[in-house]
Amino acid sequence: MLPSCTAAQAGFAADLADRLETIREAGLLGNVHGVVAVRGGQVFLERYFAGVDSLRAKPLGVVRFTAETPHDLRSVSKSIVGLLYGMALGQGRVPPPEAPLLAQFPAYADLAADPDRQRLTVAHALSMTLGTEWDEMSLPYSDPRNSEIAMDRAEDRCRFVLACRIVAPPGQRWIYNGGATALLARLIADGTGQSLHDFAEAALFAPLGISGAIWHHGRDGVASAASGLRLRPLDLARIGVVLLDQGRWHGQPLIPADWLGRAFTPCVSLPDGRRYGYHWYLGATPMDDRAGGVQWEPTVSAIGNGGQRLFLVPRLDLAVVVTAGNYDTPDQWRAPLVVLKDLLLPAFQGPA
Repeated sequence: MLPSCTAAQAGFAADLADRLETIREAGLLGNVHGVVAVRGGQVFLERYFAGVDSLRAKPLGVVRFTAETPHDLRSVSKSIVGLLYGMALGQGRVPPPEAPLLAQFPAYADLAADPDRQRLTVAHALSMTLGTEWDEMSLPYSDPRNSEIAMDRAEDRCRFVLACRIVAPPGQRWIYNGGATALLARLIADGTGQSLHDFAEAALFAPLGISGAIWHHGRDGVASAASGLRLRPLDLARIGVVLLDQGRWHGQPLIPADWLGRAFTPCVSLPDGRRYGYHWYLGATPMDDRAGGVQWEPTVSAIGNGGQRLFLVPRLDLAVVVTAGNYDTPDQWRAPLVVLKDLLLPAFQGPA
């Protein structure tokens, strides 16, 4: 369990919970299911609400969420896979980012013979800069033409990913690609001799005291690495605490600090001005300073469909988890950002 404290003890306005209710009553947190905020390893805000939800594509109706209710993380799963890759690398069980990608898949010698594909490295998968054709953004996940759905239905998902047409030089262009995550998961499974879920349980979840984690599988029995993880919000918050402490849990190394340094280093720019590391989003959030101006707080984020978020604000030692059920809606990004930008950061009173 994470210890708890009051908002004031964490350096936030004492009426933070009231501010949350005011924002919610104003309709700015539509179908948000949970909000957890942690500073200095202590939970100072934790609220759960009833809302419409689904388990993957299966409607669940209205769910009354509590601290014990697991939630789909959707593409936050990708960022967790990025962490697991670094942990497996720290154990010497997967190839380094600089390694040629196709060389790790000897069964696909025909693809490896392509000179353009020979340029692909593991780092290109980690940074989603493979430069291959992939469309998850313009097509809904109910459409079989969506690349992730097509991958899940393919006879061999890794061949499907690696065989996609090259449309840009590797390393130059970010193309959102759940197939890249599937490749990393395959390397983890091959290198560790464990399924993705079993490795996650042994290496990450069990040491953090996380129980009841679910990783949904495709029809082939392989974990849906890009979107299948289901955790409780407090479980995700524990992961955030580790990341803010340079990979340590209760003072003991868990995730290699050098890996986090690489994962949180920008590799490529995104169209909206943010940047992307190794399966983590890197940006900044505006925050009023004490002199009446505005400063931009560097922020590291894991993002999932429907409004799932893990925000890290390193300077403030702040981790924020938001879960919601706004799947496939165009404004799903709005409510999580309101929690961070309009609720928490304006309520911060220091010290930093």
